Amino acid sequence: MGIGLALLIGVHRDDAEEDARKLADRVVGMRIFNDADGKINLALKAVEGQIMAVSNFTVYGDASQRRPSFGESAGFEKGKELFDKFVEEVRNLGVTVHTGEFGSEMQVAICNEGPVTLIVDTR
Repeated sequence: MGIGLALLIGVHRDDAEEDARKLADRVVGMRIFNDADGKINLALKAVEGQIMAVSNFTVYGDASQRRPSFGESAGFEKGKELFDKFVEEVRNLGVTVHTGEFGSEMQVAICNEGPVTLIVDTR
């Protein structure tokens, strides 16, 4: 894939289309790549980066007990709708997005090359 972002996307049960739009705008605009001086100062488009978006309802898992709860995660239909909306919005912003099949069990290998790992929430 080259330079870009690997995103594990969880949809909260209270999320709406506006959250998908807001998240897309925020992710594409985040200045988290190094510029020529080595400063974290460039956004995704400035480095011609791409996104690998992986749907992952477990992101909103509550692990405060031995048996995790996923009650904060959106159901399948809403999760798929908002994940697809996020992908559409990112593409509308001019960024290439790679995805798998929503709801399927996938094996994903992620090579984290930089110092930045973030949780981005629209709230």
